[in-house]
Amino acid sequence: MAQPPDDPPLFVHARRLGVDTGQEAVIFLREDSDIARAEGFKAHSRVELSTATHRTLATVHTVSNQALSRGLGGLSESAWRRLDAREDETVWVRHPPPVDSLGHVRAKVYGQPLGEAQYAAIMADISAGRYMDVHLAAFITGCAQQGLSDAEMVGMTRAMVAAGQRLDWGGRLVMDKHCVGGLPGNRTTPIVVAIVAAAGLLIPKTSSRAITSPAGTADTMETLAPVELSLEEMRRVAERTGGCVVWGGSVSLSPADDVLVQVERSLDIDSEGQLVASVLSKKVAAGASHVVIDMPVGPTAKVRDARQAASLAAAIGRTGVALGLSVHVVETDGRAPVGRGIGPALEARDVLSVLQGSAGAPADLAARSVALAGVLLEIGGAAEAGAGEQLARRLLDTGEAWARFQAICEAQGGMRTPPGAPHTRVVSAEREGVLIRLDNRELARVAKLAGAPVDRAAGLELAVRPGERIERGQPLFTLHAQTRGQLAYAHDYWLDRRTMFTIEQEETP
Repeated sequence: MAQPPDDPPLFVHARRLGVDTGQEAVIFLREDSDIARAEGFKAHSRVELSTATHRTLATVHTVSNQALSRGLGGLSESAWRRLDAREDETVWVRHPPPVDSLGHVRAKVYGQPLGEAQYAAIMADISAGRYMDVHLAAFITGCAQQGLSDAEMVGMTRAMVAAGQRLDWGGRLVMDKHCVGGLPGNRTTPIVVAIVAAAGLLIPKTSSRAITSPAGTADTMETLAPVELSLEEMRRVAERTGGCVVWGGSVSLSPADDVLVQVERSLDIDSEGQLVASVLSKKVAAGASHVVIDMPVGPTAKVRDARQAASLAAAIGRTGVALGLSVHVVETDGRAPVGRGIGPALEARDVLSVLQGSAGAPADLAARSVALAGVLLEIGGAAEAGAGEQLARRLLDTGEAWARFQAICEAQGGMRTPPGAPHTRVVSAEREGVLIRLDNRELARVAKLAGAPVDRAAGLELAVRPGERIERGQPLFTLHAQTRGQLAYAHDYWLDRRTMFTIEQEETP
């Protein structure tokens, strides 16, 4: 329990402002308030906030008008949650103790390798909220610019695990699966979990929400079942059904990584070393013993070419061995989106159509899911070498995977029907020819402008695939949006960037 500071006894009364400042806690003070004058707090000063029960670090922002009285401290949503504050509650404000691990960050920026103890200090401070966004950006940039040695990747991964909670399954084989990302619609996880659990293996899956993409697995799964489970609830679901698909942020597994990922994506920096530590720390923390990594490779995917894929796969393999994980990297086609839907509910509908064996279910999503599940079935001992894909297909075709998925959803709190968007617009081809390629990044951008993932039903639904002949006036995709304004916004973006669909006329013989 936090105790009010004895020196100095300066305080404000809490006021919730409803301002979203991301993961960084912020307190807003009048620049002419007694506490700001007495302590010299200015914009971007770092302070320690405490109530009778909680304590956190925060950044000061100042206001010069009458929006706040001198005795109030306006709290951002992040600060409010960390303090578990109440309106008008007393909040003590003081200068914080120094953050010694920032010295390690400076060392990394200047090119010095860090040891496991140094990474442990950094991750502990990040998890405790002691770093400002500028500190996080410096650390991420330093690691990307200087690179991480094998020893550093292992040290960072272990430090990330140590900074959070960890699941122990008592020595059992525990399966897991992860996709490197960068491929819209690649929502294989719910299908893989259902197949692997139906085969009798244990696969407790934690997944992320979208930060800059149109949907994360947790966003898609949330349209089908609750995903914000506690660690105890996650364990209960997995023990009962053999699997689960929950939001990783609700179970505090590798919490430092959750903070770093948000800043990495804002900077559009995703260096190899940090990607390896990010992925494997989550697997170790979840208690996994066997992991399959889906690595889509394509010119507009996260991994662009064979050289980058080989380097990343080797780094994942070496780090996995050092951490006691059996890791299998599967290189997959990343040249085009998977399935038809891009956006949480639209992707969920693709997942359901595959699990239910519906006519017209996206064959590419089903094939990719079966292939990945097959690898897990083989390394988990449920199938002989070379027979995993056949077993995965049988479990899908017989409905056993669908039955297991329903059981998982019910155990997580009840199955839901994905929502539909009130506004749609069909976008048609303006020329005929063969669809040569799609731009993953631009299509993801269109789906986001339509409202995904905040509006769960928003996004786009593809009607064509690369290699198909396209006729003039043929539908290319359908936009889905919550409002007419968002629908128009996404459509206007498409009009400016129609080259995201490369259609070439066939040569006449």
